[in-house]
Amino acid sequence: MIKGIFITGTDTGVGKTFVAAGIACALRARGIGVGVMKPAETGCRSRDGKLIPADAMTLMRSAEAADPLDLVNPYRFRAPLAPMVASQQEGRTIETRKVKEAFRALTKKHEFLIVEGAGGIMVPLTFRTSYLDLAAELRLPVLIIARPGLGTINHTLLTIMALRARRVPIAGTVFNHSTDGRQGPAERTNPAVIEHLSGVPVLGQVRYDQEDFDALADRLVRMRKQY
Repeated sequence: MIKGIFITGTDTGVGKTFVAAGIACALRARGIGVGVMKPAETGCRSRDGKLIPADAMTLMRSAEAADPLDLVNPYRFRAPLAPMVASQQEGRTIETRKVKEAFRALTKKHEFLIVEGAGGIMVPLTFRTSYLDLAAELRLPVLIIARPGLGTINHTLLTIMALRARRVPIAGTVFNHSTDGRQGPAERTNPAVIEHLSGVPVLGQVRYDQEDFDALADRLVRMRKQY
């Protein structure tokens, strides 16, 4: 039975944290001991001389996690850049060993762990390690968060191809409607087209301002024994 899921996006700003937080809250409501992790967060604002990882804090609130912040979010940076670039600018080094140690510690404390990446799956965490490498090493199935609009066929299929090339299991895709706009032909047809072309199931479509993640959480719970 899987101990968690790795959440990636087809790009930055597709709503990974929003979906991850919704899943965490829904799983917790089902009595599942859920933990969260954001290995590296960039674009952090400073408060009282400390960098505040907004995404990691959102995940912790949704899961009601009381874990030390340095386990949930081992690395945080000020610049809104890929972690590898942000760490270089700040003269710091990201050690994947530290990330994996934090991951192992959290898996021992929680029944189910949600790990959220940064941007897309090919974003570099270090000079030698991408989030694709990290997902493969953590051995968690990947949930892909995608936009529903024009361009998402290409971005989503490329993400699926990259994961399959590394033989990383894919739990499915979720399409996040992050704006309150009218759906055009692309938004209405893209999810079914991607599911048909890739064979990867669409686990859900998150509507604008949706707060009910019960159906998506239920599907993840039913899938736990498949991996």
